[in-house]
Amino acid sequence: MATKKRDFYQISDLSEEFGVTVRTIRYYEEVGLLSPHRTNGSHRIYTSRDRARLKIILRGKKFGFSLAEIKELLGLYDIDRTEISQIYTALEYGQKRLDQLDEMINDLQMLKEEITIFKGELLDILEKRKMDSN
Repeated sequence: MATKKRDFYQISDLSEEFGVTVRTIRYYEEVGLLSPHRTNGSHRIYTSRDRARLKIILRGKKFGFSLAEIKELLGLYDIDRTEISQIYTALEYGQKRLDQLDEMINDLQMLKEEITIFKGELLDILEKRKMDSN
């Protein structure tokens, strides 16, 4: 569902748009990743900046970045509006994550081979037992 660009959002708007719970958004606020404005009635009002930050947070989580890494990336944008530092750091974290994924893939491939060998051994034992029982 396409969301019309606007200046302010309620927490329910962002929750619905990004498919996350209100509690998740509040948690990101608690840890300092988001900082909505408060109305006199203490309602949270999120800006388009908060929306963009939430989008970055969720992408970072999807990629496996820690909240500390995401917080650092968001903070770098506040320091350097050219985004150069942020891009270099994102590349560094991305490469680290790719290396971790490569290692996980190798471990899974080795595990698959071990299980395949074990399966073959069990099938051999089963076949021998069947022949012995005849």
